[in-house]
Amino acid sequence: MAASARVPSFSETSAESLTLQACDEVDALHELQSAYTGLEKLIASQHLNDTEEICATRTELSALVRVVNEELRRRIGAADFTLQSLRVALIASSGQ
Repeated sequence: MAASARVPSFSETSAESLTLQACDEVDALHELQSAYTGLEKLIASQHLNDTEEICATRTELSALVRVVNEELRRRIGAADFTLQSLRVALIASSGQ
């Protein structure tokens, strides 16, 4: 008797796991955006008569922005991968 090729069924646990992972990634993006907003406020002072002086150099601030952007790219990539995996899994489960 020939073995039939069978696609494993997509379980709700997998969908739930991917959904929770996607939510965690989005939460991490919100946290990173908050840090980026704080950095932006630090660099571009809203008040012209601020008495506090920023002691960081342009090179230091540039490095900080670069690190924040790299982390943002990494987290967006992780969230995108999770959502794409969820999409593929849901399509596979609906085809059965």
